[in-house]
Amino acid sequence: MHTEQLIQTIAIAAIPILFAITLHEAAHGYVARYFGDMTAAREGRISLNPIHHIDMVGTILLPLLTLWLGGVLFGWAKPVPVNFGALRNPKKDMLWVAIAGPASNLFMALGWGLLAKLALSDQESYFAEPMMEMAQIGIKINLVLIALNMLPLPPLDGGRVAVSLLPHKQAVMLARLEPYGMFILIFMVMTPLLGWVLMPIVSGLTELINFIFGL
Repeated sequence: MHTEQLIQTIAIAAIPILFAITLHEAAHGYVARYFGDMTAAREGRISLNPIHHIDMVGTILLPLLTLWLGGVLFGWAKPVPVNFGALRNPKKDMLWVAIAGPASNLFMALGWGLLAKLALSDQESYFAEPMMEMAQIGIKINLVLIALNMLPLPPLDGGRVAVSLLPHKQAVMLARLEPYGMFILIFMVMTPLLGWVLMPIVSGLTELINFIFGL
C-alpha cells in the first residue's frame, strides 16, 4: 500500500477501530458494575474516552500493521479489570459480563451496516465513498472482534462464557487453561491457524449483515 493511500485509510479507519475497541471494554465495565463489581469504576475504566482504554500495541500498532499488510484486521485495548469474585453470583453473572463486549460489537456492526446502506442510497454525495469505506471497516473490525473474543479460550470472552455455562467440573478444567490462553492465542496469531478459524465466521457474519441491509 502506497504511503498516501495508507494515510487516507488510517484517517478513515481510526474512528471505527477506536469505537470498536473502546466500547467493547467499556461494556464489560458497565455490566460488571451492574452486577456488583466496582473494580473498573474505581480505576476510572468505565469510560467512553478512548484514552482510558488504548494499548499502544493492540489499539494502534497492530491495526496499523494489518491495514498495511492486509489480512485479518484486528486489535485489542487494555482489558477492563473485573473481579469476578465480587459479582453477586460469580458463575452466573460472569456470562453477562463476558458477553457484553461482543454484544456491543454486534450492535456497532449493525450501526455501520445502516451507515453503509445510507451511503449506497446517496451515491452522488461527495461523502458517500469515504462513508462507505468507513462503514465497511467498521463492520469488518467489529465482526472480527466478535469472532476472536468468542473463541472458547480463557481469558477471552468466549472462554468466560464457556466457564459460566459448563458444569462445575468441566468449568474448573477449562478455567485452568487461563494462564496459558494468551500463549495459545499468540501461537495462533503467528501461524495461519487464527485466519483459518476466524475467516469462515467473519465471512458468515458479513453475509448476514449484507443480507439485512441489502448491501
